[in-house]
Amino acid sequence: MTLISTLLAFIVALGSLVILHELGHYLVARLCGVKVLRFSVGMGKVVYARKFGKDQTEWAISALPLGGYVKMLDSRDPDTGVLSSADQAREFTRQSVWRRMAIIAAGPLANFLVAIVLYAGLFMHGIEEPSSKIGVVAAQSTAYLAGLRTGDTVHSVNGNDVASWSELRWELMQAALDKEAARIEVRRPDRGVQQATIAADTLAGLDLEGDVLGKLGLVLARPAPVLGRIMPGGAAEKAGLQPGDLILAVDGEPMTDGIAVIETLMRSPGKTLQVRLRRHGQDLTVPVTPDGEAGKGAQAAVTVGKIKAEIALTPDMIVVASAPLQAVGKGFVKVWDTSIMSLKMLGKMLTGEVSLKNVTGPITIADYAGQTARIGLVSYLSFIAFISISLGVMNLLPIPVLDGGHLLYYSLEVLTGRPLPERVGEIAQRLGLGLLLTLMVLAVFNDVLRLLN
Repeated sequence: MTLISTLLAFIVALGSLVILHELGHYLVARLCGVKVLRFSVGMGKVVYARKFGKDQTEWAISALPLGGYVKMLDSRDPDTGVLSSADQAREFTRQSVWRRMAIIAAGPLANFLVAIVLYAGLFMHGIEEPSSKIGVVAAQSTAYLAGLRTGDTVHSVNGNDVASWSELRWELMQAALDKEAARIEVRRPDRGVQQATIAADTLAGLDLEGDVLGKLGLVLARPAPVLGRIMPGGAAEKAGLQPGDLILAVDGEPMTDGIAVIETLMRSPGKTLQVRLRRHGQDLTVPVTPDGEAGKGAQAAVTVGKIKAEIALTPDMIVVASAPLQAVGKGFVKVWDTSIMSLKMLGKMLTGEVSLKNVTGPITIADYAGQTARIGLVSYLSFIAFISISLGVMNLLPIPVLDGGHLLYYSLEVLTGRPLPERVGEIAQRLGLGLLLTLMVLAVFNDVLRLLN
């Protein structure tokens, strides 16, 4: 069922974005007076089609569910016969260069517009996220040396307001990509506003893949380790543990939150641990022996310790909500910032400053689609908005066969006053196709490595 839900989430997300992208091309082509012959969802052989409208445009579903296309009346197409005078006026290549550019740019712009609308709706609805409160800061970690301490709540980074954990991650990644220091303003319990700084050279050398904040020594603040429901027959029940018990220490090691307790228990299957706890204001020490259960390690199956008791793990949460106009503005800024960051990441991949491991393909996208769909509608819509931005940015890259490649041709036509020679265009198309296939192979290779790891 998980595989099926993941595939469905992936198909719905990518399919809807492809349709909206092609719809952008279609609508602007119609506005510019260009005759549209076919609107296809998918590539390759047409498996189903119906014709509608004055122009009898063919609306089709094709065999390969990889993208889609809008086929316009084009004299370069070998299937195009002799055109009537009316059709000549509606043929694509006979339009002004500005109209052709508008038609090509409409697809990526539709993706950006979709993302703005989705983010604006989410900001108006309100997004529940972990707050920017910092958990245990390990001594000698980058965060500790920068001046951050356990319990600090981040208010801004480089003058930009921060309220949630995702905003903190975003601002620190921006600073890393810009190779600038992160000047962090925090509110510290009992000490008011404090300042901390992570040096530019430290951020510049940061690996931006995976848990970026964790690599700096920053973890979410989580609630104190208080036990919830005790399940029958487990080690917790046998030891006499009760709901509401606050775990203070295990074998003399202080327990700061539920994650620390769980990790300690998992490392100790069959080992009797001295658990110090607080119950109704009284401190007690109770021997607990976690049961050994089969688990999965990095390389092979392992045995982990479990006591069958619920423990509080949910971090401090906040709801970020905005008024309609403010939400639209925030949506626009979010799309702009995400697009710029994507381009910066691509640039650093080309220069070798960022690993090519960050290139992801359909397997990873499908995995994230399934995960966010299972979390809830807000997470899933946020994911779709992000993918829509990525599609827009990718299609605007100046690579032949992509929309950006065609825009490059037309820009050269504007500068030189004449279209690109057909032979040059053919060679560029082949090179662009080869580059895209190489990127696709790299993306799938990275996806498979992630699965294996």
